[in-house]
Amino acid sequence: MGSAIYDYHKSGKASVLVVHSSMFEDDEIPVETLFRSFDEMPMLEKLALKAASGRVLDVGAGSGCHSLALSHMGKEVVAIDISLLSVEVMKERGVDARTINLYDEGFREKFDTVLMLMNGTGIIGNFDNMPAFFTRMKQLLNPGGSIILDSSDLRYLFEEEDGSLMIDLADDYYGLLDYQMEYDGVLGEPFDWLYVDFNTLAYYAEENGFNIELLAEGEHYDYLARLTVA
Repeated sequence: MGSAIYDYHKSGKASVLVVHSSMFEDDEIPVETLFRSFDEMPMLEKLALKAASGRVLDVGAGSGCHSLALSHMGKEVVAIDISLLSVEVMKERGVDARTINLYDEGFREKFDTVLMLMNGTGIIGNFDNMPAFFTRMKQLLNPGGSIILDSSDLRYLFEEEDGSLMIDLADDYYGLLDYQMEYDGVLGEPFDWLYVDFNTLAYYAEENGFNIELLAEGEHYDYLARLTVA
């Protein structure tokens, strides 16, 4: 994704960014949407940015659109991403951006809000990683701080016209996906990506010492949540 972001930033155009998954047909991401302004953002993203307070960490920041919007609101924000090219673009756009993996123990700064948008739970990968994720959040958050993230309940993909769900309970959880990005004919490394319904996220949050609050629900089974240390 970093190459697509870099090309669009430099030229105003980019090749098609394709998302492959073994579970669904290929999808395409219009690269220009990664550069959207606050006014162009969906409702849940706007609410998340307004709810962010204090010193904010923007995780997986991409082009930096959320960080820029926060800066324009007068909020202090640090953006992190694992893509060197994405971070280069963000720096050129005036964002305080770092090439850092969220789980890098050498990154020991503290924040009042950890912001994780565009399916923020995706970076967790799978349920086995939940304890490590919540442990890391406790290390990064100031006392009284919070995680603000969004996700979606993918059950709608398995819903029949009569409202019943065509889900095999013997299979893995339906929100556990595998993705692989392709840009300009180059395939990235495959990775796990987690979509999780609110009730399941609440269970894991409480198991790992966090309270959770449902801030808002979107129109397509998506939601915005705030998590705080219990």
